[in-house]
Amino acid sequence: MTSHLLLGIDTGGTYTDAVLFSEAAGVVAKAKALTTRHDLAVGIAGAVEAVLDKANVPVTAISLVSLSTTLATNALVEGQGGRAGLVMIGFGPEDLKRDGLVEALGSDPVLFLPGGHNVHGGETPLDMSALDEALPTLANQVSSFAIAGYFAVRNPAHEKRVRDRIREVSHLPVTCSHELSSKLGGPRRALTTLLNARLVSMIDRLIGSCEDFLKVRGIHVPMMVVRGDGALISAAEARLRPIETILSGPAASLVGARHLTGLENAVVSDIGGTTTDVAVLEKGRPRLDAEGAVVGGFRTMVEAVAMRTYGLGGDSEVRINDRGLRAQIDLGPRRFLPLSLAAALHGDAVLSVLERQLRATHAGRHDGRLAVRTGLPDHLASGLQPQEQALYDRIGMVPVALADVLLSTPQRATLDRLVARGLVHICGITPSDAMHVLGRQAQWNAAAARLGLEIAARLKDGSGQSVAPSAEGLAQMIVDRLTRQSSEVILQGCLGEDGAGTIDPATSLAVDRALKREPGIVRFSIGLDRPLVGLGASAPVYYPAIADMLATDAAIPPEADVANAVGAVVGQVRASVTVFVTTPEEGIFIVNGAGASERFLDQEQAFGVARHRARTMALETARANGAEEPAATMWEEIDAPEVEGGRKLIEARFIASASGRPRIAHH
Repeated sequence: MTSHLLLGIDTGGTYTDAVLFSEAAGVVAKAKALTTRHDLAVGIAGAVEAVLDKANVPVTAISLVSLSTTLATNALVEGQGGRAGLVMIGFGPEDLKRDGLVEALGSDPVLFLPGGHNVHGGETPLDMSALDEALPTLANQVSSFAIAGYFAVRNPAHEKRVRDRIREVSHLPVTCSHELSSKLGGPRRALTTLLNARLVSMIDRLIGSCEDFLKVRGIHVPMMVVRGDGALISAAEARLRPIETILSGPAASLVGARHLTGLENAVVSDIGGTTTDVAVLEKGRPRLDAEGAVVGGFRTMVEAVAMRTYGLGGDSEVRINDRGLRAQIDLGPRRFLPLSLAAALHGDAVLSVLERQLRATHAGRHDGRLAVRTGLPDHLASGLQPQEQALYDRIGMVPVALADVLLSTPQRATLDRLVARGLVHICGITPSDAMHVLGRQAQWNAAAARLGLEIAARLKDGSGQSVAPSAEGLAQMIVDRLTRQSSEVILQGCLGEDGAGTIDPATSLAVDRALKREPGIVRFSIGLDRPLVGLGASAPVYYPAIADMLATDAAIPPEADVANAVGAVVGQVRASVTVFVTTPEEGIFIVNGAGASERFLDQEQAFGVARHRARTMALETARANGAEEPAATMWEEIDAPEVEGGRKLIEARFIASASGRPRIAHH
């Protein structure tokens, strides 16, 4: 049983999960540890030690380690990453205006060199004198370089020459655009390459800290990383192309969902503390975003899962609007620290504040809410404005009542800025607290949850009635609201996938009546055409009701809480290569891609060479990415319209895709 265990690790925003998995027995053990942002190795070590301890197996039983991570995605969304120098070959400054390249560059340096190629791979001579002049200075200002050449996907010779010169002089990491994408569209390819260069040092640190920990523990096995399309690549390749790991976490959860449920077609919804992710499984594979993944507002050329993310989770802020005749409840998009969790961490400090507020004769505006520092190290809390610093000083490592912190109305905005910077948590009621009151969740402090909901239930609506008769009554209202809001975001995601775009289920009368199943002369009904797979630690308590509202079956696997880590180890290695044949003039055929340009006088001969190149290169790349015994499939797309009674070739594309399971260590 202990032979060939696979270790899956997922570093999420809140938790790092670890799973020991065997092909025969499935999940053998699972464990979680809090993610430590300033030093990821701590969270990884915590989760891995815990899972080894639970399984009670020797480290020699592990034959493969695989990592999925939201680190690259979060870094791009939060605008972090190193400074990169961009070198454009054959482009001019006006090309920066396209595809958001100027915004993405910010203050990073850019250099234009004469050179590049045409669509058939013919060259304009490359002149590197400007590079040689600028390099000594530039090398001290950036942490990596990105190179994009005109039509480099047809002929990468100039990118390679510039790369070799930069490495020779600076010894810094260099990313070439032809290594990331075979699609045309220079500026967007340049943007993708630039973002990749920025991420290099960060992913390098993550993989490095993971490898160091494994070495110390005596785990000497191949290490894989999940790519944004759900396929695996070797850690060495991920270091060169970290951009491919954007959306790695969500992709892994889809692969995990497919494996754990056995479903070919499903809607997958993953509820976390802060967000809900919605995506579609089609014929056993995650649906990919045809246009390229959008991250942090930039559309890249990275093939990644078509994942829609909404600000709704178990720890979402509960907002009670008591102005109307009947109180309305809304959830999110901000994340709160649930009162039940705050009390589990800080005990009496939280309970005594809530008890005092519940006993008071007059309700205060900020009742049921507390503030506490998140515990970020001091150097990350530097650079605060004087009023921010003053407020931060009043908030300590033990939660204090908001009423005692906010002494004037403008301070509310100051507090919001501290929360946005990740320095302070607001503690308040959340759906997780409602679940504790209803007895459907019990991992934290239920007494604090009940006090918080009792305080909130006393609020009066516009007709002078309490918003809810009891803590239980309010808890049920909150859970009903979560069911409804989750159904809306899942519908929104699915309508988007159907290409139906902009129907907002929150405001559509027909959708509202269908979801409520309201009787009427006109009957509306709504549903999904496939099961709903619910993932996340709290999936079993939320998703049955959501699936019911969407008139479909719920599929909630027993390991729903660690689907990402499972997806990290059951994935396949996949590589795809495209080779092009074009005709610059009658009777001449040029083969481009997967090697140097070649010229032929015979179409069939050119096609044969292109097929062979694509297939050979796909298998080689799959092996380089860590596949054991890859198999290749081929397909062809030939554009040759009828012109004056004869067929005239415009372009032929030969696409080979190779896939296989990752290599494992044989002890």
